[in-house]
Amino acid sequence: MLKSQWFHILLSLADRDLHGLAIRDEVLERTRGQMHLWPAMLYGSLKKLGDAGYIVESEGPSDLDPGGGRPRVFRITEAGRRVLTDEVQELERYVGVAQAKGSGSA
Repeated sequence: MLKSQWFHILLSLADRDLHGLAIRDEVLERTRGQMHLWPAMLYGSLKKLGDAGYIVESEGPSDLDPGGGRPRVFRITEAGRRVLTDEVQELERYVGVAQAKGSGSA
């Protein structure tokens, strides 16, 4: 199983390249404020995901407003997409088991 923050970072990058703050904001919104990726956690995770070959730094869109500096933009790799797909399938299996046991119907 992936670390929770790794799963959410990869999920954020599944459909588009994003810079760090956009990843943080998407995760915060998607988790309804339950997961806040503080800078050390976010950028530490991005480094480890890069070291694992799951993401790479990209140029980013030409219309990206840097807001005072050059933002680091990240893209999911094929290896990252595979590990994300595997994780989603595993989570779906857990949900299926929970539903079969009647705990997903309340």
